[in-house]
Amino acid sequence: MMEELKTVQEWETFKEKATEQTVLVFKHSTQCPVSAEAFEEFQAFTSDNPTYATAFVKVIESRPVSNQIAEDLDTVHKSPQLFVLKNGQVHWTESHWNIKNKAIAEQV
Repeated sequence: MMEELKTVQEWETFKEKATEQTVLVFKHSTQCPVSAEAFEEFQAFTSDNPTYATAFVKVIESRPVSNQIAEDLDTVHKSPQLFVLKNGQVHWTESHWNIKNKAIAEQV
């Protein structure tokens, strides 16, 4: 089940899972139609692959969490943006129109 990260503590707890398993984190802008489409692709992936730990953060509503993710993963903020984390590290990241169910499946 996909979880929403609303606090930095929730992000920290979720991030710890990446040391033991592949996890996916989606940064979502609720005011952007491109993000809405990318989020649908991410949801399709999670529906097809329920064994992965998945989470999302609403970047406007939970700005501190979004900023902490960018800092922790040493990346420039984008939204929509997807991260695949393996062994505690960023294995793959993509943004905007490139977030597709098939592309995600190829990276996990």
